[in-house]
Amino acid sequence: MVKKLEYTFKSLYSEIGGQETIDQLVNAFYPRVYDDPELAPLFEGDMEEIKRKQRMFLPQFLGGPALYSQEFGPPAMRDRHLPFEVTPRRAQCWLRCMREAFQEIGLDQNPAGRAFYDRLTQVAGIMVNTPDSE
Repeated sequence: MVKKLEYTFKSLYSEIGGQETIDQLVNAFYPRVYDDPELAPLFEGDMEEIKRKQRMFLPQFLGGPALYSQEFGPPAMRDRHLPFEVTPRRAQCWLRCMREAFQEIGLDQNPAGRAFYDRLTQVAGIMVNTPDSE
């Protein structure tokens, strides 16, 4: 008898809990960003609209539905962030806010959540487009 091997690929999106977890993360993250003196100048504008876009982008980033691309086209996140001075210090502040949000919602306790955060650390480095000022 031949045994059939089955493997089902699970995206990080589904492994972290899908849209419900994304919504929790976005809600925990953005108040921190707006309160951070290093980051606040980069996030001027309607926080609810910025959160909406992030709720659409993160599922796609994690292998879930391509909600962001359906509305805005390819993410091209580095290009979209070029108008903003993203310094190494700001990237670290962004990651700190994200790490705190992960901790708040318990996503740091999940192996898929840790993989998600590792991907974000790579993205933060890629977004840097301006050196720190002395």
